[in-house]
Amino acid sequence: MRKDKGTFSPRPASGSAVRPYHPKDEPVVRELINADRLPGQPCCTRDMLADATRGPSRLAGWVAPAQPCISVLADAQDRPHGVIVFLAWPDVPVGLICWLHAREDPAALRALLRHALAVLAGCPLVEAFVGAPPDPLGPGGLSRTCRAATHDALLETGFTGRRQGCYLHRPLPVEGLPAKLVADVFPCEFPPGYRLIIREADEPVAETLVGVGPGHTATVWWIETLTARRRRGLAQQLLSQALALLAEQGATEVALVVNDLPETVPDSQAAPQLFNSFGFAFIDQLWTYEQRRPSPARTAGSARTSRRP
Repeated sequence: MRKDKGTFSPRPASGSAVRPYHPKDEPVVRELINADRLPGQPCCTRDMLADATRGPSRLAGWVAPAQPCISVLADAQDRPHGVIVFLAWPDVPVGLICWLHAREDPAALRALLRHALAVLAGCPLVEAFVGAPPDPLGPGGLSRTCRAATHDALLETGFTGRRQGCYLHRPLPVEGLPAKLVADVFPCEFPPGYRLIIREADEPVAETLVGVGPGHTATVWWIETLTARRRRGLAQQLLSQALALLAEQGATEVALVVNDLPETVPDSQAAPQLFNSFGFAFIDQLWTYEQRRPSPARTAGSARTSRRP
């Protein structure tokens, strides 16, 4: 974990300062994270926080980050009342804000964002809350309604946002699921869980990946049916068996993210209708953000050009 160069940012408010995270901050930082927890998300533990400070375990299309940085906004008694984690790569001019928590205090949120953007000043692109399936420290994007102050702070510090999907949740078990097993079940190492596959003539035609996490929570990572086999009830059979399996493994609630699809995409409403039929409840929209800035090298070159006779 990078120590954020051991420097303090200018005080955002009287008696407060942004400083590097210290191990003694761990209990309060976990409280900050848990204050923003959505239904279906486990409470943050010491081990989960330690793993998170090493960088995200999965980001599609990204290599392992080299420089994760965690900073806190501390009050006059040096007690954290906000925390931010962001990443930078030594050979990729992109920054990534992974998570941000400050009990929805607008001033604290803006101070932490300004700090991160200053450290990432050499990155022409900074992303925040990049979409991913739910994990122990968040739903994958920013919960737009539940965390409206964080959304506003991002826009006020120069980010643009877009909706990426919806976060759904339901308790387990689901009563009345059929006992018939239609899918083969295989353990999956990454992400940890189970793959359920329906085959026809030895050909996979429908698949889902599910997993049980800490605190008796569970996640549906994805569910997919071959285009030619859709509208035959395979997804319903597959999800029915998957939810029963999760309950057998001790899960008492399950969450998932339904990505937004353009209405022009065939069957764009199939997934929402499927999960609605199983009693999943809509919790919130999930948003992702980015801020594009001129490249420092390009800006410097432009300035030199402008001074030519």
